[in-house]
Amino acid sequence: MPNPEIELVVDAKAVIGESPLWCKDQGALYWIDVKAPALYRTEIATLETTPWSLPSDIGGFALKSDAAGAIVALRNGMFGLDFASGKLAKLFDAPFDSRTHRFNEADCDSNGRLWIGTMFDPNPYARSAPTKGNLYSFTANGGLLQQDDRSLLHNGFAWIPDGKEFFLAHSREGRIYAFAFDVERGTLGRKRIFAEIPNALGIPDGGAFDEHGCYWCAIHRGGRLHRYAPDGRLDAVIELPVQNPTMMAFCGPDLRDLYVTSATHGKPGKPHEGGIFHLRTDVPGLARRAYVC
Repeated sequence: MPNPEIELVVDAKAVIGESPLWCKDQGALYWIDVKAPALYRTEIATLETTPWSLPSDIGGFALKSDAAGAIVALRNGMFGLDFASGKLAKLFDAPFDSRTHRFNEADCDSNGRLWIGTMFDPNPYARSAPTKGNLYSFTANGGLLQQDDRSLLHNGFAWIPDGKEFFLAHSREGRIYAFAFDVERGTLGRKRIFAEIPNALGIPDGGAFDEHGCYWCAIHRGGRLHRYAPDGRLDAVIELPVQNPTMMAFCGPDLRDLYVTSATHGKPGKPHEGGIFHLRTDVPGLARRAYVC
């Protein structure tokens, strides 16, 4: 795939910019900074950006069904965020020791369940050997449910076009897995390895599908996007102007506008590291569901 023109659209300088989410009915891109914790909304037409500061690391989010706020997964629990006031209402305590773990990665399935991963990310004063954390799902009525997968670092959530397989990455292992998925019940089935990324190249971070059933993956530390064919073959590579891409979202009327978040990790890097970038793709992508049920 020829490298497309890539433009910087928000020079965010995010510590860990993450989780871009396209909201079609608002013409807006929502995204987060995990470590300078905040949720942001960027109007695509004007690039005007509105922040909501948060009190602890944010690992993921989804919009409430009334669009008046969001469900946010913070280090110390699940909260409802009201956009008008900026106030938080705790829904659940974190189901892990927040001194050593936090939520990481979140995405809604087609029925509106919010799937949320975990990351071993100890605070500076914690003493702990690396320990895997659980995968969870959340709904307003069902609450927070533990699912059958554990990882040191969950990433890469995405569903194939018919919704019958759920993809996620165990980033520290360098593996992308595909799970059989029951859309109606919201349950995981058989698990298989879809692709592996050598550690020297980087780690698999955020993912997304296009309408041809190809899986896109941000290669963190590798400065590139990978596009994998449905059989797991590496189909295309897009080189990026930053070293630490984190995730991407297909946006716009034809879903061919790809927005990519990135991270600085609080260190000097390439110019505009931590920014949000835009490129046009040859094929339309699949839009993520923005609203949690």
